[in-house]
Amino acid sequence: MSDSAFDNIKEGDEFALEHSNFTRTDFVKYAGGGGDFNPIHHDESFAKMAGNESIFGMGMLTAGMLSSVPSKWFGATSVKKYGVKFKSRLWPGDNVVFKGVVTKVYTEDNVKHVDMDLFATNQKDEVLIQGFSTCRPWSP
Repeated sequence: MSDSAFDNIKEGDEFALEHSNFTRTDFVKYAGGGGDFNPIHHDESFAKMAGNESIFGMGMLTAGMLSSVPSKWFGATSVKKYGVKFKSRLWPGDNVVFKGVVTKVYTEDNVKHVDMDLFATNQKDEVLIQGFSTCRPWSP
């Protein structure tokens, strides 16, 4: 996205992405790409022996998908800060909304900056992960 995404931005503006019906295959694909082969994420009997109701998604899968909010809204090169806090687990079948809400718009060194709060929430309104980001137009 171009710098125009910054032109009319204001506090309270929101941007969201959705992913419906996370599957075990989604978890296995992420394991292959991210190198997290902990069997708790793909082996049902192992996950249950560890005290879980089932396998569950990697926290970094959820964090990576949440990072799509500021990068798709303002452009990947505009993301200057990004941080998350894990709150709950991602289960097979979950439908998740990844959302950003602008909390502050300000100018620093003659460049507009946007701070936002980020949330990934499942169909039960449980927050799986919360975070923050700061974006500003990219400059070489």
